[in-house]
Amino acid sequence: MERSRIAVTGASGLIGSALVRSLTADGHEVVRLVRGTPRGPDEVRWDPARQYVDAAGLIGCDVVVNLAGAGVGDRRWTEEYKRLIRDSRVLGTATLAEAAAALPRPPRVFLNGSAIGFYGETGDRVVDESAPPGDGFLPGLCVEWEEAAAPAEEAGVRTVFLRTGLVVARGGGAWGRLFPLFRAGLGGRLGDGRQYWSYIALHDEVAAIRHLIDGEGLSGPFNLTAPQPLTNREITEAMARVLHRPALFPVPAPVLRTALGEMAGDVLGSQRVVPKRLTESGFRFAFPGIDEAIRAA
Repeated sequence: MERSRIAVTGASGLIGSALVRSLTADGHEVVRLVRGTPRGPDEVRWDPARQYVDAAGLIGCDVVVNLAGAGVGDRRWTEEYKRLIRDSRVLGTATLAEAAAALPRPPRVFLNGSAIGFYGETGDRVVDESAPPGDGFLPGLCVEWEEAAAPAEEAGVRTVFLRTGLVVARGGGAWGRLFPLFRAGLGGRLGDGRQYWSYIALHDEVAAIRHLIDGEGLSGPFNLTAPQPLTNREITEAMARVLHRPALFPVPAPVLRTALGEMAGDVLGSQRVVPKRLTESGFRFAFPGIDEAIRAA
């Protein structure tokens, strides 16, 4: 990819910060959208809750990558927090898509965050991007989240939806919580461990995003998951194997439901999601297996 001006929201998050490091290392000009006062020429003010963005700061951007959103697993799901999760994604996406569409020269590609939560509970059934949305809070959220990007699509901007799985990384997300437990010898399966987890190494997540930025003609939803989803039991065994620690402390489903409330349904739920469109587009994973993904983290 030629040197580009790229706007990124969620640039301080797990995926966003890794993406920004990768882009800047290759000489791209990255503009970070921030909710506080901009501290330099590489920052642009925006406030997704108030549906505001300083559109002047987006002028000249070739690419917009929208990764902003309140953490789904950061707190127990009260009705208030569910509203924050939704609004931070849906209102932010709509604000950004409308601003991009209204630019004198709109960006050539708009990449919008999404999640495999789109599919809901899939059990043992393998699903790809052709599957319909599931039922429940997260599927409904993902549908609204993707639909909010319509202004960019209608303006002729190539629009991509990043349906990301569980990111294997040391510094955040689900694995950021698992690593300390397993290192302390306190790891174990969640529930009966038969639920499928669709994961992706952080390195491959960033590489896939960059592949989709470069991929002329690639639009619509892409599952960002490793090729072979595994059960929670298999992943637990891999964590113990790679970290050389026992995995003796399973967490019973009733305990999870008590501790997590409604969110426990997604921890115990099964999502066997495969990256059909991503692999068909020519993307090659650096860390496709769980052992190598854990070692990379």
